Amino acid sequence: MIYEIALLPVHIEQVEQFKRAFAEVAPLLRRAKGYGGHMLAPGIESPERFNLIVRWASLEDHTPGFEASDDHQAFMLALEKYFSEEPTVYHIEAAAFSAGEDEDQNGIFGVAVPQP
Repeated sequence: MIYEIALLPVHIEQVEQFKRAFAEVAPLLRRAKGYGGHMLAPGIESPERFNLIVRWASLEDHTPGFEASDDHQAFMLALEKYFSEEPTVYHIEAAAFSAGEDEDQNGIFGVAVPQP
């Protein structure tokens, strides 16, 4: 399991419109092969900088999978006018997350975290 992390810089005056546009195209993401959940959150210090974290079954499900699809093209076409600069996208493995001693044993998005 991997996580796609996309840093999405949005024009500050278009934050609310971006949120609505994302809600409209989110079903395109949800129906992608290997999709396992997502979170879209604005930065606390910079609310115009959104963080999109998507859980994928494999890297191949995201790229080339979803990225090569017509759904991805429609997804990006609906959102790109809101970006103030090119988004940054990278991937991490699920094993990078661990629960603290006081947290339950499920990590981000409810994924069981291996314990040492």
